[in-house]
Parts: sequence; C-alpha cells; structure tokens
Amino acid sequence: MDAIALANLALCIVIVLLATWAYMKKKSKLPLYIGGGFGLFGISHFATVIDVYSDLYDALLVLRVIGYLLVIFGLLTIVVDKIPAKYR
Repeated sequence: MDAIALANLALCIVIVLLATWAYMKKKSKLPLYIGGGFGLFGISHFATVIDVYSDLYDALLVLRVIGYLLVIFGLLTIVVDKIPAKYR
C-alpha cells in the first residue's frame, strides 16, 4: 500500500469535510470550489491506494486538472471583482 497516497487521501477527506462545514456556516461558495477540487484529488489518491492508477492514468490526469481549475477559480472569485455574484 502506498503510504503517501493514503495520507493524501485522508487529508483530502478532511479538507472536503471542512469545506462542507465552512459552506454550511458561511454560505460562501469558495469552500465548495476548494472542497470540490480536493474531492477530485481524493479520487485520484484513492485510485493509487487501490492500485488502479496506471489503468486510469488519462482520466485521473483530467480529474486532477479539473480539481486545480476549481481551486484556481474559487480563489479568483475572491480576488477578481468582475466575477458575477452568483459564482462567489
């Protein structure tokens, strides 16, 4: 078992739970973007833990890119004032 992937998976789960909690408390969409991104990273780490990573390499690469884009978009909603309020 890959200990690094297992640790990353556990941390992704914690971040998703904290993001959900933060959203429920503050109703800001930023935690949803960050939690969604880390949820996708967690799927990738889970695939490594169960040893199917090499079979799903291309799909997991796309998931990780989407995860990074979610986090980037979420952070941009804080910095860029021109993003419509319904996305912030």
